[in-house]
Amino acid sequence: MSVFLSSPFMHNIFAGLAQGIIYSLVALSLVIIWQSTHVLNFAQGAMAMIATYIGMTEIDRGIGYWWCVIISVLVGMALGGVTERVLIRPLYGKPEINPIVVMVGFLGFLEALAAAIWTSTTRNITEPFSQIYFKSNGHLVFLSSFIIFQIVLAMGIMLSVAALFRFTKLGLQLRASALAPEVSRLLGVRVSRMLTIGWILSAGVGAIAAVIIASGNFGLFPTDMDGIFVASFIAAAVGGLESPLGAVAGGLIIGLAEQFILAYWSPDVAPLGGIIILVVALMIRPQGLFTKNTIRRV
Repeated sequence: MSVFLSSPFMHNIFAGLAQGIIYSLVALSLVIIWQSTHVLNFAQGAMAMIATYIGMTEIDRGIGYWWCVIISVLVGMALGGVTERVLIRPLYGKPEINPIVVMVGFLGFLEALAAAIWTSTTRNITEPFSQIYFKSNGHLVFLSSFIIFQIVLAMGIMLSVAALFRFTKLGLQLRASALAPEVSRLLGVRVSRMLTIGWILSAGVGAIAAVIIASGNFGLFPTDMDGIFVASFIAAAVGGLESPLGAVAGGLIIGLAEQFILAYWSPDVAPLGGIIILVVALMIRPQGLFTKNTIRRV
């Protein structure tokens, strides 16, 4: 068994899972914002990057890792709420292209701002768990405490998000506000507050993904989240924008596909793996592999 776990095949499995977890977390943030506002935030990655840079700045002043995580998440949530109030709220009821254009412009602004303040130098956070691979009977197993932490964290967030939208009054109000705001207002739901909460929760989850990236071996730089956002958007579309489980599953599928293409074909072709999976998935189930066609009651 130890020989199998240390094989190149299992190395690619573990590496693909580690990368896929990051895609899953960002995809989860997209699912949250879609279910609660029916808006796609194309600056999601850049907002998470800015929040994490602020948290890393506090680490330079002597705070610990977990305080950095807390600060990054809180800053991300605050940024999400302010963005919804200032940039997105005036666009509700306008053509759907308007929020997309605004958020793409906001993406460029945030990346330029981060480069101006912190430069384009890659920054790292000292991780709380070892990234040294385990050994079994003298064989190197390409799995570390940090990878296990990533997997457990992503599963916990997925279950929390799924429970929020399915079993809580807040989740019902968030979904109702996105699907039928006028009817929701008549039923006493404070739609404007629900829309803001959706952005706050989404930005918080995105910040967690950026912190994990900054804690990895390669670190984080201002434009690092662009490629991750694209892969995560594909993952969310593959799994279904209505499904937290689909977001996680889609992220893992994309991560594994890219890793195996990288290992057995070419690094230049690896990004195409996600696009191929997206095309095939949309041909099979245009609404996403994990989204059910159900009649909604508001």
